[in-house]
Amino acid sequence: MKALLSSVALTLLLAGVAPAQDSVNCRLVGSCGTPDYAYGVAVAGNYAYVAAGEAGLRVISVADPAHPSEVGYYDTPGSAYGVAVAGNYAYVADHDAGLRVISVVDPSHPSEVGYSDTPDNVCVAVAGEYAYVGNKVPYVGAVLRVISVADPAHPSEVGYYDTPGRAWGVAVAGNYAYVADYDAGLRVISVADPAHPSEVGYCGTPVDAYGVAVAGNYAYVSDQAAGLWVISVSDPTHPSEVGYCVTPGSAYGVALAESYAYVADGPDGLRVTSVSDPAHPSEVGYYDTPGYAYGVAVAGDYAYVADGEAGLRVVQFYGGGIEESLKPQAACPRPTPTVVRGVLFLSEATGRKPQAASLLDAAGRKVLDLHPGENDVRALAPGVYFVREVQAQAQAQAIRRVVITK
Repeated sequence: MKALLSSVALTLLLAGVAPAQDSVNCRLVGSCGTPDYAYGVAVAGNYAYVAAGEAGLRVISVADPAHPSEVGYYDTPGSAYGVAVAGNYAYVADHDAGLRVISVVDPSHPSEVGYSDTPDNVCVAVAGEYAYVGNKVPYVGAVLRVISVADPAHPSEVGYYDTPGRAWGVAVAGNYAYVADYDAGLRVISVADPAHPSEVGYCGTPVDAYGVAVAGNYAYVSDQAAGLWVISVSDPTHPSEVGYCVTPGSAYGVALAESYAYVADGPDGLRVTSVSDPAHPSEVGYYDTPGYAYGVAVAGDYAYVADGEAGLRVVQFYGGGIEESLKPQAACPRPTPTVVRGVLFLSEATGRKPQAASLLDAAGRKVLDLHPGENDVRALAPGVYFVREVQAQAQAQAIRRVVITK
């Protein structure tokens, strides 16, 4: 009896069918409308800066995330698509009127201090004394332009690189600019010499790359028709895909915070993906916003979504817990208790064989790769875990809860 009590008890519980939901692990906290479509968003301090199409730059106080309110605006000459904030300035990628540099020292009275007349701008990133602007029209002389903003009143182009696609997104880390280049995938551009940027590597994505964020050795690319793609850039000259997570909508923008990627997924709102294991990113939350999510920024506990005609939406992601499958695909008709000595037994699925299986902790972090048959789990602490089985179909997953006791 003592031997039995000291053994590890494993209980696999299959979840039943649950009704459809418009959110998992996320909740809407607040919202603020914009006069025109919200396409891009950046957050700095207590303010969100929204690129709102023909309504230009809108400055929204988010000191109280439950009650965001517009405090100021600047109507750029054209249509504002992208925005980045650095220091006392907001840099707006204005599709029809180039890069606009706007002082936000007084957020209630933003004012333009300079501009650079570059064509068809849709995205911008700022690092140090340079702004990196992308445009969506190829064959106009350059798609990525490097602009000196050392003197914000007189921004000036110092270099360019004509990527093969259309630069819908750009991120900068170290000496490299990472361009989401539409049908040309991810392009890695060396900007060590800003006057002469040059491509050093690239990695294709399935359809159209729209957004990109970079952290550590990985670039996270939102592909409009395929979801989130994780690309290793530990060697920038040979970037390579290491994992992906399909999203249900149209992945446009992406932002990173801690071990999560937040994807602006078009008609399907905000999707939150755990990237703690870059080779196996997995969705851990979502919120179906009312508009069309184009852009996203993250600060603290909140994601700020540029939600098209719905304006700015403030969404809180409140945990990376695992939700059991709404309709598991595992071949087991009812909960089946299994008691073994330190062994989790994973049977072969009938019909559709799992493509991969992992054991996750309650926060969604992978703790063990599983294989059919016996899996040694004696080293794990007692608690609740989850078995995730990924089917061959891109979005078919089964989640089974595992209770480990000693």
